[in-house]
Amino acid sequence: MAAAKMLSPEPPHVPVLIDPLIERAAPVHGHWVDGTFGAGGYTRRLLEAGAEKVTGIDRDPTAIAGAAELCAAFEGRIALVEGPFSQMSELVDGPVDGVVLDLGVSSMQIDQAERGFSFMRDGPLDMRMSGQGPTAADLVNQADEAHLADIIHFYGEERAARRIARAIVKARPFTRTLELAEVVASCLPKPKPGPKQGQVHPATRSFQGIRIAVNDEFGELIAGLEAAEGLLGEGGILAVVTFHSLEDRVVKRYLQARSGAAPRGSRYAPEVEEAPAPFAAITKKAVAPSKDEVEANPRARSAKLRMARRTGMDGGPVDRAKLGLPGPKHWWKG
Repeated sequence: MAAAKMLSPEPPHVPVLIDPLIERAAPVHGHWVDGTFGAGGYTRRLLEAGAEKVTGIDRDPTAIAGAAELCAAFEGRIALVEGPFSQMSELVDGPVDGVVLDLGVSSMQIDQAERGFSFMRDGPLDMRMSGQGPTAADLVNQADEAHLADIIHFYGEERAARRIARAIVKARPFTRTLELAEVVASCLPKPKPGPKQGQVHPATRSFQGIRIAVNDEFGELIAGLEAAEGLLGEGGILAVVTFHSLEDRVVKRYLQARSGAAPRGSRYAPEVEEAPAPFAAITKKAVAPSKDEVEANPRARSAKLRMARRTGMDGGPVDRAKLGLPGPKHWWKG
């Protein structure tokens, strides 16, 4: 294990909330699935902490292609699979001892202007994590105004969504990220001059909403949580790191529902027999990053970690209507 630590290259980004994750999962052992492999930061730390093997899944082919050095450092202990984590039960032979999901866009993707995720760097308006399917440019250039407004409102939580959608339709077509960011910013009050801690770029919420829609991130999330539940063996651990309130709400409600901790209805209503709980909570409340972690890695500031342990029970089908998914019900695939 010591040799592996010496050989292991430092990842280009720091895995968020990894220390509290490993502390609550201890002793880390067996076969884990890193469903959002990225730069391999979580995989690396899990192996150093005692996991015998990690299967890394990523729908971004560049993440898989860039992992040769890490795989060499942990020879024979890393398996890589290209695909969405929503299909992990088909891509990995179970049962497994742990699943970790680090949701949202990765630091690598944001930092590469050519991927089209950043409103701070000029690049093609792409935003596809897998590099396949319709791009963000296809969406903003072809969707009608009402659909665009709903995406920006429900997925980006942007109060000026209708004004922004109207401006996008009027100014299109778009091919570049900064073109879109400029139009979005023109619809909102200008930030006050001078440094201000916590000040959000005007295009942040709109870009988030469009990115989520392009990659069907909530459809992936629900299917991924269900797949992890089916793949984990008894005693296996599910750890999910979220970066905005919409993701966290869905994960929170999923784990509450599957651990028998969901809020009850009226006490005057007839008693309903509860289904067996397939999970037992490890974290009663979301774990936030420490002040030191945020200072060392500002991108961690909005992160939350939730964890649960798989029981031996089958909880039956998931009621997706109770998970707090944003947007009209008919948006959801499956």
